[in-house]
This record gives sequence, C-alpha cells and structure tokens, in this order.
Amino acid sequence: MDAPEIRGLLSDVRAGRLSRRAFTGSMVALGLTAPLAAQMLAAAGAAQAQPRGETFNPTRRGGGGQLKALWWQAPTLLNPHFATGTKDQDASRIFYEPLASFDPDGNLVPILAAEVPSRENGGLARDGMSVTWRLKRGVVWHDGRPFTADDVVFNWEYVADPATSAVTAGSYRDIERIEKLDSHTVKLVFARPQPFWADAFCGFRGMIIPKHLFAPYTGAKSREAPANLRPVGTGPYRFVDVKPGDLVRGAVNAGYHVSNRPFFDAIELKGGGDAVSAARAVLQTGEYDYAWNMQVEDDILRRLEQGGKGRVNIWPTGNPEHIQCNFSDPWKEVDGERASIKTSHPLLLDPVVRQALNLLVDRAAVQEQIYGRQGQTSANFLNAPSRFSSRNTRWEWSVERATQLLDQAGFTRGADGIRAKDGRRLRLVYQTSINAPRQKTQQIVKQAAARAGIELELKSVVASVFFSSDAANPDTYPHFYADLQMYNTTMGAPDPGYFMNQFTSWEVASRENKWQGRNVTRWRSEEYDRIYRAAEVELDPVKRAALFVRMNDLVIQNVVVIPVLWRNGVSASSASLRGMDLTGWDSTLWRLAYWYNQA
Repeated sequence: MDAPEIRGLLSDVRAGRLSRRAFTGSMVALGLTAPLAAQMLAAAGAAQAQPRGETFNPTRRGGGGQLKALWWQAPTLLNPHFATGTKDQDASRIFYEPLASFDPDGNLVPILAAEVPSRENGGLARDGMSVTWRLKRGVVWHDGRPFTADDVVFNWEYVADPATSAVTAGSYRDIERIEKLDSHTVKLVFARPQPFWADAFCGFRGMIIPKHLFAPYTGAKSREAPANLRPVGTGPYRFVDVKPGDLVRGAVNAGYHVSNRPFFDAIELKGGGDAVSAARAVLQTGEYDYAWNMQVEDDILRRLEQGGKGRVNIWPTGNPEHIQCNFSDPWKEVDGERASIKTSHPLLLDPVVRQALNLLVDRAAVQEQIYGRQGQTSANFLNAPSRFSSRNTRWEWSVERATQLLDQAGFTRGADGIRAKDGRRLRLVYQTSINAPRQKTQQIVKQAAARAGIELELKSVVASVFFSSDAANPDTYPHFYADLQMYNTTMGAPDPGYFMNQFTSWEVASRENKWQGRNVTRWRSEEYDRIYRAAEVELDPVKRAALFVRMNDLVIQNVVVIPVLWRNGVSASSASLRGMDLTGWDSTLWRLAYWYNQA
C-alpha cells in the first residue's frame, strides 16, 4: 500500500466512512505498529469515534417503528446449531442469545450471564480445567417459561450427541461434564486444560435453545423439531413468521431482560437478491435501514454513498476469502457418496498442480480492481489477532513460474493448449456463490490459468443454495462436488481454536455426519492433527500462538487453500441508524437490542 492509498484511508476515517479500528488493522497488516497508526490518525485530525449505543438512553421499550434489514443470502433455518452459513447464524441471533458475546476488541460482554467469569470472582479455575457461569436471573423464554441452568446443561447434551450432527459441536467437544450448582449457576468441567474456555456458550456458536421445546427432538430426531423454523428464544424480538429463503419477521419482546430495550417495535430481515441491489436499497433509495455483507465493488459503494442517505461501515475481521482444493474425487461415487474420503483427487493430489494454481491467483488485481478498502492481500489463512499471524509466508503471482513447474512435472500442452499427463487433462471445475466480485475473481484466475495451460470451468451457485444447510442438496459448499471452490470463512471469535479445526482429520464432511463436518477439503495430516491437539491444552499464550502459526504454515505450504483476500467487514446502513458496534468476532446482530435511530 503506497502513500496515496494511506491518505485515502485517512480521508475515509475523517469522513466517517472507515473506523479508526479498521484503519489501524490495515496498518498493522502492513507491518506497522498500532501506536504508529494512532500517530498517523492524530496527525491527520481523524477524531476518535464515540462509542456507539452509549449516548442514547431510551425511557421506554419500543416506539421506534420497524427495522428493515437486507441479507442478500436468504436464511433457510433458525436453529443456530445447524447454521452452516452466516445468514442462518444471524437470523437465529434475532431470537436466541449466548451467555456472552465478543465486542470489537475481542472482550467478553455478558448477555445471559450475570457476569464474565474470572479468577477474581471465582469463576475461572487457575489450572484451566473448569469455569463457573452465574446466569442472569429473571430471564424468560418468549413463551414465558424461565431460563435456567437446566437449559445450559441441555444445550451441551444436545450438541454433544453425535446423532444431532450439530455444526457447533467442536466448541463443546472438550466439556467432560456440566454440574448444575443451583438453578442459575453451572460449572463446566473440561477433559483437559482449556486455554480458550470461552468457546462454548459464547458468540454465535453459543446461542442457547430451550430445553422444554427441543428435549423431545434430540439425536436422530433433531431435524424434526418444529422449533427449527419457529424459534422461541430469550432475545429482544420474538418470532412472528418465516419464509425460508425469503423473509424472517420478529416483534418486540415485551418481557426482554434489558430494561427499555429494544428500540424498534419490529424487525424484518429480507433475504435474497444480490449485494448491489441491497446496497442501493439502503444507500440510494433509503428503502431499508441496514444491508449485510456488502460484497460489492468498492467504486460502486463510493458512488452510492454520495447520495447521502446512508453510509458504508467497515471494520476489521479475521475472515479470509479463499480458494479450497478438493483432496477427494468429486466425480467418483463410492458407497453412494461423491467426494468420499475413500477417494483421492486424480489431479489435485499432485502438489505441483496446487503450487501452480497458487501462483496463478493475482491477489493484487483482486484487491485493487474489486475490493479496494474492503480488504487487503495476504498469504495467510489465519490473519488475526496479530499474534497468530505468520510472518513466514509470502504470496507471488507468476504465470511464468507456474508454467515452469508444470513443464518440469511432465504436464505437456495439447493442440488446444491444455496440459495433460498420463492421459489426464488439466481441466478443473471452479465453483463459488453468485455475486459480482466473486465472478470477477473467477475470471481473473481463469485467464491466468489458461495462459499456463490449465482449463477452468467456472460454476456459480445461488448463494442461498451454496450456503444452505440442506444435507440433500449437492450444490452446497460442504458437499464440495467440484475441484476448486471459493468463499469467505467467518472466524467468529478472537481465538483460532474453532476456526482452525476445519483442517483436522476428525472434522471431515461426509454423508455420515450429514455434511456438517467442517473439513470440506478432505485434507488430512497427522502432523497438523498433532499440533492442533497440543494447542488445545497449551496454557502459555506465546507457545500457543506459535502452534497456530505452524498450523497456518502447514495449510499454506501444502496449498490446501489459496488465500485471495483478508476481508474487512462491510455493511451499509441508513444515515440515522446507530448503536450497532459492529465486531469481527461475533454475529452482526450481537447488539441488536441496542440499535436505534437518531433523529
């Protein structure tokens, strides 16, 4: 990033289009220190933003009318334990809550907990073997039943049952038992020391569902629960109705456990469409109040902002836009299952092919021509927090080097320019979800690959299908019925434990686990598994960070994935909407109860 680009970012901060935190994150990613970034902000006269949601003190609940939000990837279910995509996690968050959430700085904020456990208040064991949560009293489910310790215990039992096939299972795997100390106190006892004890019951993987409604639907019956689409939670809004793939509506929860909250009388979360139309509906026409995930070319967003009806919000995350290599054969069926772990990919198992592909992704072009201030290039899959970011990796774009590698490996060009070896042509299907930046990224990669003698067939899947939790749909990303696929992975917590388990051998997605396993590349490494196991119990933060750096390096060196961009969070909101306090470590709606309109 050169001086003019930095000056442009500083201008965005002064104009309120970019947060100070996002600017600092960008500078740190370039190798600068946070204090130096602060000096740059001060010198440029970029004022410190006031904390959102803290200057508005309503005297009553409701009265704010309807909050209209756009999620252009439409929600399809409302059970957070089955939510494979952000759209379903966020829609569930309207109604359900965790014990605690993560703020933009990665700090825990109590939600259903009375306080955050610590050594000082007796909640956190010094040996990392247990944590005691004291629950907030007076909280009731939307149907009037009390929220108690029994619900917390049940959620662990529900998720821990393998037959449930919960996508959140990894966050609860190391809980050996939960002791109910009284009606509003639970003690989590771990099977081994937990350096990140706040994984279970916190953030978007910690949303708690009611025992009295889900107890009859556990294990193999879990998908049959009516409440999977008719949630009864503790959140600021109670369920009104849902049209899967289209619309979710909620009305103010008159019994919400935070006084005088929420501000809005109702919420409508509209799904479908595309990111550009969503941006226009907020920034240009003002028809909606908020639009999620503005994966739109940055020059389009800048033009739309000029209308003055809304603003673009940008904040740092740990989320990588990346290309995955399939280590199984998506075209061969074994025991009724494609992309089976019992198969090996006929081309991508060759490290030379993966190395060549890695050299053919022009990250700089993607960042400069498409995403702009919405992200930065990176050679890493794990980028944040900074102590976990590897300094050992480098990315390079070189068609020439890719060509040399393929020549040396014996892949020869045919009459049509496409390479082949041992009768196998270098022809790969490269899929992603439908939106303009991703299709443009596909074209950039396809053109470079063609120059090197690799033919890429591009496939685009409607986002609501690609990110669906439907185990029967072959076009979802966990099925991975293609050679390559590209999307953005949400880190979701200021600790990489859960995030990096998607490369462990025991998380392979398969028909047996209803494709809820998080390892969709089907890559397996004994070394990676061993390092991950060591990080799970390492209480020394410096040593633990080093282990995760090594994990990232293994994934990058083996070209399991190809990082395309380290993305910032980007959304659009009306000029009057306040209180969002957007964070890269939790759901967009983690502070929904505190959203309000400023007159």
